Amino acid sequence: MQSVQNRIPVSIIIPNYNYARFLNRSIDSALEQDYDDVEVIVVDDASQDNSTTIMKSYGDRILACPREKNGGHAAAFNTGFAASSGKIVLFLDADDYLYPTAVSTIVDIWDAATAQVQSRLHIVDERQGMERGGIKQEGTKDVFPPPELPFDSGDVMPKLLHKGRYQTTVTSGLAFDRTTLETIMPIPEPEFRQGADGYLATLAPLYGHVQSLDECVGAYRIHGANHSVFGEKLAERARWRVSHDFRRVEALSGQASEVGVTIVPSDTVRHDPVHLEERLASLCADQRRHPVAGDSRLALGAAGAVASLEMTASLRRRAVLAAWFLSVGVLPRRMATAVLSWKLDASSRPAFLTRLSKTIRHAMG
Repeated sequence: MQSVQNRIPVSIIIPNYNYARFLNRSIDSALEQDYDDVEVIVVDDASQDNSTTIMKSYGDRILACPREKNGGHAAAFNTGFAASSGKIVLFLDADDYLYPTAVSTIVDIWDAATAQVQSRLHIVDERQGMERGGIKQEGTKDVFPPPELPFDSGDVMPKLLHKGRYQTTVTSGLAFDRTTLETIMPIPEPEFRQGADGYLATLAPLYGHVQSLDECVGAYRIHGANHSVFGEKLAERARWRVSHDFRRVEALSGQASEVGVTIVPSDTVRHDPVHLEERLASLCADQRRHPVAGDSRLALGAAGAVASLEMTASLRRRAVLAAWFLSVGVLPRRMATAVLSWKLDASSRPAFLTRLSKTIRHAMG
């Protein structure tokens, strides 16, 4: 626990849309922090379920911000931030939840140079953590991002400007400096109706350091309604991610110019293996609707192999990923699509490949 003289006010903003079945768990986790100076703000983005009834049941323990019209992720973030006052701001997705020590753990590593703290999260399914008290942290093995992917920390600007991405996490594992947010917000709402966390995590490092926690501060819920779930809509999801990357890097280019740095978005994304993987997925799964004219599997595979070797990861992991890119680039389309979907959508893998994947993952850890 922080001493009184070092106490920093913290805001936890919970954007919600039709997640009434998870909302109590999320709000309770914010209210049950072992750190005293926390305000909890819940933004309901015009839900059609009983979310507002749940919000009202908390009375003045939370600041409720109901929106009259649905505006999406960025609109909910903007609404919550405008109502907040904390010097450190967390955005907690309404289907996720925090552990009681989350805020105190984040505050403990905060310093004057910090623009963002990023943390790992335990992965839970639709039912886990619904009971009061949630799951036992030590009993959960699945973590996002997986431990074998080291976070990028400190001054991540060189990597960010080179490829438009660094190793970070999702909404509920992020905490931001208020002054930084005041510089980069409001988030453009039409462009980031989904994926507002990507906008913030992309621009925040321009104004300070990124601190990383390898311990899990909460739980990230994977379920059928997640925007991040692949499932059967592999091509649609890949197209969205490709377009989202272009929007992120365009926003980065504009913000970078304000601090005297110039980047070329089209060159930047060519160094990003995550982006190139999604480009390949889109091209293989539905070439007719692929958003980037002139792409070829061979060129993307070659670029992905080169970008893989530049990653911050073990040599073995980089080599395996580079080989994967090349195989998708040169195999016949049907085989390439199968290989690609096995990587992006675990549920599509044959059983022997799932076992092999686990073996390789442990060997590469």
